[in-house]
Amino acid sequence: MSLRKSKSFTIGVIIPEVVHFFFSTVISGIEEIAYRNGYNVILCQTNEKLAREKSSLETMLSNQIDGLLVSYSKETTDFSHFTRLIEQEFPIVFFDRTPYIDNTLNVTVNDFNGAYKATKHLIKQGYGKIIHLAGPSNLAISKKRKEGYMTALKEAGLPILEELIISCPSGHEQESYTLVRNFFINNSNKADAIFAHHDIVAAGAMMAVKSLGMKIPEDVGIVGFSNWQFSAMIDPPLSTVMQPGFQIGERATEILLDIIDKKPERLHEPSNIELDTELIIRKSSLKKE
Repeated sequence: MSLRKSKSFTIGVIIPEVVHFFFSTVISGIEEIAYRNGYNVILCQTNEKLAREKSSLETMLSNQIDGLLVSYSKETTDFSHFTRLIEQEFPIVFFDRTPYIDNTLNVTVNDFNGAYKATKHLIKQGYGKIIHLAGPSNLAISKKRKEGYMTALKEAGLPILEELIISCPSGHEQESYTLVRNFFINNSNKADAIFAHHDIVAAGAMMAVKSLGMKIPEDVGIVGFSNWQFSAMIDPPLSTVMQPGFQIGERATEILLDIIDKKPERLHEPSNIELDTELIIRKSSLKKE
């Protein structure tokens, strides 16, 4: 099918899940810029499934969209369904999750720095054996958060222990609850802090720690990532790394509309725009006032 056509003033958005607080804030940013510029938005969620991602893409294209914003699924390791479009100069901007494709336009947060700041904060609070509950290994964001954690440990002269890096790929609180509870039950080498790759995972870890009669932050300090709404409401309130989701949505949409409207040559200017995170310190990691 030919992708060159008259404009429909509609853009497509493919995201892993709408319920994710971070993605819902990104969508708000996308819609703000789209509507301000006279564009409609078609939204598809993949539920982290590659098959749904591919069918969503076909649906979008059959609806004659002018361009596409994508955060790909955890299952996606082959990006050929996107590279085919890129080769035909179809406007695509990726956000949050950077694909393993050359010459793409990406809008992300500085995941490395966010994780580095979170881990450094735990070290400054006097924690010395810090678990990292790591995300799906095929996602660049997971790798960068793990690297930030390891760099902070190295700088502080603390050993990087493989048994303290626990893969938590599904990102559900039940998964992290089980993994953290089992860790503390089975390890005499007790850890005293946890940095989780996002807040839901951190919440599961908090439940596990409490279930074993340990106190937060006195026995175990915990920091999450994303600043979900519930983070400030749980007991104790969760320290976390805030991602500017709304601004990511705005920036990605501005770039996409720029390509659609005026500057197709921008497709040939690959760029990776990184927005800053902010560490929000709450009681879950404050051992020292």
